[in-house]
Amino acid sequence: HSYEFETSVRWVMNSTQNSSPCRGDLPEDLTQTGCEGESNLSMWIYVLLGNVLRGIGETPVQPLGISYIDDFATEENAALYVGCVQTISVIGPVFGYLLGSLCAKIYVDIGFVTMESITITPADARWVGAWWLGYLIAGVITLLSAIPFWFLPRSLPKYQAEEHTSFVEMAKDFIPTLRTLLGHPVYVVYLYVVVIQLNSLIGMVTYKPKYIEQHFRQSASKANFLMGVINIPAVALGMFSGGLLMKRLKLNIMGAAKFAFCTSLIGYVLSMFFFAMNCENAKVAGVTHILYISGGAVGHLDAVSYDKHSLFMPCNSDCFCSSSEWDPVCGQNGITYVSPCLAGCTTSTGSGKNTVFSNCSCVGVAVNFTASAGQCPDKDDCDRMFPYFLALSVITSFIISLGGTPVLAWFFESPSKPLCLPCGSTAGIPAPIYFGAIIDTTCLKWGQKRCGGIGACRIYNTTAYR
Repeated sequence: HSYEFETSVRWVMNSTQNSSPCRGDLPEDLTQTGCEGESNLSMWIYVLLGNVLRGIGETPVQPLGISYIDDFATEENAALYVGCVQTISVIGPVFGYLLGSLCAKIYVDIGFVTMESITITPADARWVGAWWLGYLIAGVITLLSAIPFWFLPRSLPKYQAEEHTSFVEMAKDFIPTLRTLLGHPVYVVYLYVVVIQLNSLIGMVTYKPKYIEQHFRQSASKANFLMGVINIPAVALGMFSGGLLMKRLKLNIMGAAKFAFCTSLIGYVLSMFFFAMNCENAKVAGVTHILYISGGAVGHLDAVSYDKHSLFMPCNSDCFCSSSEWDPVCGQNGITYVSPCLAGCTTSTGSGKNTVFSNCSCVGVAVNFTASAGQCPDKDDCDRMFPYFLALSVITSFIISLGGTPVLAWFFESPSKPLCLPCGSTAGIPAPIYFGAIIDTTCLKWGQKRCGGIGACRIYNTTAYR
């Protein structure tokens, strides 16, 4: 099925007069239309299996590669080489975010629908970009990059011969080795550090574009673009500079630990300033603004509401509106209404993105209360704060990343690096799950799926989100 975004009005192209958004009778349930033949097979399973295979293939590269560098490079150059590897591993996400930015601008069903019939823009919360296109492009590039591995030698040269150890002997040594590692104070401290830092890093990388999109009201395409060209390069430069500083200053293990501690502390203090970079909630009637009637006029108060019943007021009581739909319109008073029906609009003219709704009883600013399609662009305070947010984000990311390479060098004192590094690398796996669950608690208005059920969040409480 093609993507059908929720809308309370079926806008007709090439029409000057459309049906009334405010119905005088109960509307038919459009969400269940065509659901009889809907497959119960969840398509996300294919995406999950693909990511599992990708994870199996890429996991050995970092821990074994870094361990190999430490084993065969001189102590003076090891930190620099590790910094180079870490820097190169960050360059990939830069291109990934840029590709994501491009795909987010393209409609999900591009080539299968007429774009003139799409009545929303990439800035709309209902817009879904061509996410599948990124998987196809990245998959082809991954296959091409795997070809050179066939031409590598069967074994890499080593400076000294090692005794051959069978798999059975290694399996027997696994539990004793693991017990020894967990009793090693340096390794335990390293685990604590990695768990905390990787969880925050992965949580940031996963949800920072969404934070920029929701908090500062930027499009998903612009949020991904900014992450790719500003934030990620700062992390890469920090990792490389950390390795370079270690070589120049000739830091020993204690020096590396102190250096990493200082950069983390400075980064933590700077991060506190993010709380001051606030952006007011978007003005949405019944969600962040409560409507009231006073002396026959419609007024409003700044108040956040998680109750869907706050959407209904005497001004739209004659309309049988749905509280679950998200089809925003911008009233002349600068306030967004969840749907033209909930704005009390009785007539509409025009078509597509140029639709104008008239006689909207909940707008109440003039004799002819009108509203236009789409959310109100009230983000002046956000635009002023956004550059400062980006600048602080770059500085903080760079300073924290400076300590990334010294932490790895400090950890190389462990005798079982191939076993230890994967343990630390997997520490951030749960982060997107619980970060997402916490973020969902700040949702003010949920969307609705075509066949029923809760969809994506349309608007968040920005204060709680921050």
